Amino acid sequence: MSQIFLTPKILKNNMTNGEKVSDEMIETLSPIERKVIPFLNKSISEIIERSGMDEISVMRALRFLESKGFLKINVIKKTFIDLGFNGVLYKKNHLPERRLIIALEGKGILSFDDAKKTSGLSDNEFKAAIGVLKGKALISMTNGKIKLEASKEELIKKNLEEQLIDLLPIEKDKLAPEMLLALENLKNRKEIIEISEKSTTSFVLSEKGREISGREIELNLIEEVNSDIIKNWSKGKKFRRYDIHASVPKINGGRKHFVSESIEQGKKIWLELGFEEMNGGKCVTSFWNFDALFTAQDHPVREMQDTFFIKDIEGKIPDKKLVDGVKKAHESGISGSKGWQYSWNENTAKKVLLRTHTTCLSSQTLYKLRNEKLPRKFFAMGKCFRNEAIDWSHGFEFNQSEGIVIDQNANFRHLLGYLKEFYKKMGFDKIRVRPSFFPYTEPSLEIDAWHYEKKKWLEIGGAGIFRPEVTVTLFGKAIPVLAWGPGFDRIMMMVNQIKDIREVYKNDLSLLRTRRIN
Repeated sequence: MSQIFLTPKILKNNMTNGEKVSDEMIETLSPIERKVIPFLNKSISEIIERSGMDEISVMRALRFLESKGFLKINVIKKTFIDLGFNGVLYKKNHLPERRLIIALEGKGILSFDDAKKTSGLSDNEFKAAIGVLKGKALISMTNGKIKLEASKEELIKKNLEEQLIDLLPIEKDKLAPEMLLALENLKNRKEIIEISEKSTTSFVLSEKGREISGREIELNLIEEVNSDIIKNWSKGKKFRRYDIHASVPKINGGRKHFVSESIEQGKKIWLELGFEEMNGGKCVTSFWNFDALFTAQDHPVREMQDTFFIKDIEGKIPDKKLVDGVKKAHESGISGSKGWQYSWNENTAKKVLLRTHTTCLSSQTLYKLRNEKLPRKFFAMGKCFRNEAIDWSHGFEFNQSEGIVIDQNANFRHLLGYLKEFYKKMGFDKIRVRPSFFPYTEPSLEIDAWHYEKKKWLEIGGAGIFRPEVTVTLFGKAIPVLAWGPGFDRIMMMVNQIKDIREVYKNDLSLLRTRRIN
């Protein structure tokens, strides 16, 4: 939080530029500048009081005078550290790690439940306390129990974080190096500390400024042209002088978010290629997301580590005929296949999740087209969710560009043609295709693009032709269905030379204002 502190007096020095104040200079002064000039020998707070203007108008007037060489504004910024809401409580009742130490001190070793109950900590506080103490090697954990490993000296002495809390509030520049380390540790914890910026503003008059300071300047100048001025013009009237060469702030008009513009570009490409758009909800059942796509129920991708399941909600699955077909495909196979050879569980298929790919829209669309005329082509641009570790090329939510072509005459060459055309229109000049595996396509392939900044191939999507286990159960017969689902965020990142995928959603205004879609 930035705050202006008004200084009690104006600083002066021997600033000179050898230039006297001319009539032409006086005629450039705006009304708000002329209002503050009589009080330039006062402090900023006194100028606000005596001029009758608000703080913003006074500071604007001083900035104008600075640009004309009458004064120099000095702003000194300082960072202050103070206690947050939890910090006030912890200063009185100890940090969570100290309370856990106190609970362990008498016993030496406690179970997790007993330690939490004795310390009186919430779930989050208990986890934070364990993390801090384990990181400092003050406790050890074995067989669901916590053992105190701290020496008597370590127990008695306040740690750095506790010492910092005792010092607050304080200016950041006054903190010793070890206290700065404690500050970094506490910054990552909820509402223990607050950091604010405070600014002290003063100004120094130049020789020109001292010459006009304290003067009452009355000018009968025209400030703007309006209809009355044009109608009642008479000789002798003068306009205020304006510096047409003065720099002005850049005005940025409203525009769509960079991600929205990129998605619209991707949609436009598919529409131009004759595709229809398909849509659907972000929450789906495991049946449509996995089972209908011939993904075995014990496949690692379905585990909690990869998928966000919605707790305590059971979804609805479609008609019995389709469910029985999917069950048979999984257990014993269809169209000559052997299936996955396990007992398929209907309750597992009813679990609700945040879709891990937009291919679930393809499975639903294919089922709706049983009695429709062919060929048909569909695409989707939508957000997906996976429990990924976040880094420069991964996020736990991302956009995907889905596509299917249902055509009796479709083949692998057509699949490559669609993909190459899409990436070419998106601006890629170097891509490769390599064999891969997906449970629901055969053949399957991965598309990689060359990342010029990282100097490596980066995977941007998978594709293939749906297996009979998918098409026969959903569509009623084996028919070629070309399918693909590249990650669209990586495409945006690479085409627009963004080095880190996290920058795409950072909402950096300078990036949003300057970024252009290729």
